[in-house]
Amino acid sequence: MENRNFQMDTEWNIIHYPEKPTGFGILIIGDERHFVDENKCFWSQNEGKLAIINQLKESGYTIFSSNLYGRNWGSENAVELAQRLYQHVIRSEILNNKVHILAEGMGALIAIKLVEKMKGTLRSLILLNPILSLKYHLEQEKEHKFFYKKVMKELTVAYQREQELLERDIFNMEERVTLEFDVPVKIIHVLSGGKAYNQSKLIQQMVKNIDTIETSYILPEKKQQLGRMFIKFFKSHESVL
Repeated sequence: MENRNFQMDTEWNIIHYPEKPTGFGILIIGDERHFVDENKCFWSQNEGKLAIINQLKESGYTIFSSNLYGRNWGSENAVELAQRLYQHVIRSEILNNKVHILAEGMGALIAIKLVEKMKGTLRSLILLNPILSLKYHLEQEKEHKFFYKKVMKELTVAYQREQELLERDIFNMEERVTLEFDVPVKIIHVLSGGKAYNQSKLIQQMVKNIDTIETSYILPEKKQQLGRMFIKFFKSHESVL
């Protein structure tokens, strides 16, 4: 069996099985394009992502992911479901209870909250082109009225709150973010276009402890190296079971 799709509440989840499992698991938390349905998921439909999935499986990793209510923007409902998915997978599969997290874009908002809530159950964290602050993300989108309106609509659905109150709370957030976790963190930026470059510079300024975090930058034409980068980082944090 290559993968198994199942539902929790209304949301579809998927587990990708390696041929020769090592007993280590990876929770993938996707970006805004991410989805999981009854037959497939974004990471198995996208050619570049599928190549990464295959590399991770060849290295023996069991990979699991969830639809997480679609464009959740780090909502508490999505964080709670991610926790429940972890608990389900640990109960149903033969895995070390400390798992890795690989979070892309918007998925970083959930990953950061999970690190706080799941202390002792996470092994390492990779953030790929992460969005670490809703405040900074919205400030960037304000220059593009159509996209700002679109994101705000998604936020009001995800957080189930009125736009005016939600905007007030987001823009009152702290200026800087601290990623002082008890797990190793690696941030990888794929510098595809001005927005990605600006986001990477922004993260350098807004993360208080950026000097203690492993950071890598790669060009779009080097994206095929991502799988190897992920595996190298994950394996470097598996000596202690």
